Amino acid sequence: MTLPLFKGVFPALITPFRDGQLDEAAFIALVERQIAGGVHGLVPVGTTGETATLSHDEHRRVVELCVNTAKGRVPVIAGAGSNSTAEAIELVGHAKAVGADAALVVTPYYNRPSQEGIYQHYAAINDAVQLPVLVYNVPSRTSSDVTNETLARLSKLPNIIGIKDATGDMTRVSQQRLVCGEEWVMLSGDDPTALGYIAHGGHGCISVTANVAPQACASFYNACLSADFEAARQGQDKLLHLHKALFLDASPSPTKFALAHLGLCSDEVRLPISACAEAVRPKILEAMREAGVLT
Repeated sequence: MTLPLFKGVFPALITPFRDGQLDEAAFIALVERQIAGGVHGLVPVGTTGETATLSHDEHRRVVELCVNTAKGRVPVIAGAGSNSTAEAIELVGHAKAVGADAALVVTPYYNRPSQEGIYQHYAAINDAVQLPVLVYNVPSRTSSDVTNETLARLSKLPNIIGIKDATGDMTRVSQQRLVCGEEWVMLSGDDPTALGYIAHGGHGCISVTANVAPQACASFYNACLSADFEAARQGQDKLLHLHKALFLDASPSPTKFALAHLGLCSDEVRLPISACAEAVRPKILEAMREAGVLT
């Protein structure tokens, strides 16, 4: 089988701020660093990009900057989710208009729709915009889970092509592959369990850690996709503490702290996220050293 276009590691890009505003120069530099590090694609304005506190104009601008900077060198999967179906359709339409390769659409949060409501949400997007869409399933944040039975229904829609699965549940991966078919794209949304996810048939990961360590993450996923699991385990061991450290405080504040320490952007976040706690900063730096990001 030929692996899908969307395979390997896709950093869930942070959105850098300076003095309360989008720092466009820092964002462009971060995208260039990711591409130079060998990542396989880019995901702007996901959860890690603080999309919940971006204005609509800022959201659109970040997608445009990412697409224009990537210039087709790697695919761009634009975050485009909302708990309003009409708003999600508008954001997916914008992603298509500016040249994104796909959209990442989170399950509706807060509303807690039924499985039928979830299906109809994605079916409406499928019908409205001709752009590949990946379902983003993260029940810990949305309070709505997409069952494999619902995903099997969604997989039959022409524009719903796969999933970002942030459940960390290894028992559902093989089942999902069997019910959704070989063409269904499966990307993990959970760095620590991505090795197991790929061993079960997954194609890659939308990664927080890649923001900080793009080269190490790209090397790890290249080993996974080549079925060199001995090298992959070594890469996993190198990155494991960094995976954990970047969630020692509310994300993405630890990631922004790490990038600021590298001189790549400000550590500025937007409320209700606050700056990374002083108490966990030494652990983040130690994890960065283990991953080879700091000497």
